[in-house]
Amino acid sequence: MTKDTTHRSTSYPHRHLLGIEGLQPSEILHLLDLADEAVEVSRQVEKQKAVLRGRTQINLFFEASTRTQASFEIAGKRLGADVMNMAVASSSVKKGETLIDTAATLNAMRPDLLVVRHQSAGAVQLLARKVECSVVNAGDGQHEHPTQALLDALTMRRHKGDIGGLRIAICGDIRHSRVARSNILLLNALGARVRVVAPSTLLPSGIHNMGVDVFTNMREGLEGCDIVMMLRLQRERMSGAFVPSVREYFKYHGLDKEKLSYAKPDALVMHPGPMNRGVEIAAEVADGPQSLIKEQVEMGVAVRMAVLEALATHLPTK
Repeated sequence: MTKDTTHRSTSYPHRHLLGIEGLQPSEILHLLDLADEAVEVSRQVEKQKAVLRGRTQINLFFEASTRTQASFEIAGKRLGADVMNMAVASSSVKKGETLIDTAATLNAMRPDLLVVRHQSAGAVQLLARKVECSVVNAGDGQHEHPTQALLDALTMRRHKGDIGGLRIAICGDIRHSRVARSNILLLNALGARVRVVAPSTLLPSGIHNMGVDVFTNMREGLEGCDIVMMLRLQRERMSGAFVPSVREYFKYHGLDKEKLSYAKPDALVMHPGPMNRGVEIAAEVADGPQSLIKEQVEMGVAVRMAVLEALATHLPTK
């Protein structure tokens, strides 16, 4: 093992990436530094590295997400892995196979990396205990989405420099959002000043204990902010009426030019996607000069390359 590889192995000492919770700031920064390098690789004509050559990566998505799955697939291929996307909708899981059975079946295929997205919180952690390969959480229920938080942080850092001290507002459906949870954990770990802004019906219980300032009014919540991150309404996770109407929601909590003016003049706009234009964000803002939304997609590939590369240092070589 070379000196460089030894350093990278100790810089990210974990065999899996199951969440932001539990990561040290130095480990987060290490992944962001690796992702910065991956951005440069992705912008070259020759985009491939041999880090995962001969390795097998399975993308196991129980919950559909074209953007995240494509991002992990491109990331794996750019690192030289053999990548397989497992179509769960047409698999035996839909015929009554349990998650434990699925883990045993996958384990028998001897993959090196397993990227899992599941609609239930904790499912990815359960799988990680039952397989011998490294596991990446690509989103589990309302729990966490660690690579989204990492790509958001990378995007911020490339524009604003040190994240410590930045005032960041996360706005919208906080109650049902794993993206919000992972971002709060990561941004707090790096010393940002995090605010959440949402109608009271879309704030989870216990939010005041997560180290954030809580607002229900957009003018007050966005005042003096460096970053405004909008979240979509997670209607598929809602049971009941959390907002009176889409029109009223946009009027009071959707980001338009007027509400964006409450933030700093050089404030930047982010959104994890997919966007609902005219619901949580106006088209003129989403496509405007302060928007980083398209860049977030590019950073997503780079961050997933970084995570896979960090985990590769823990894969067996014999």
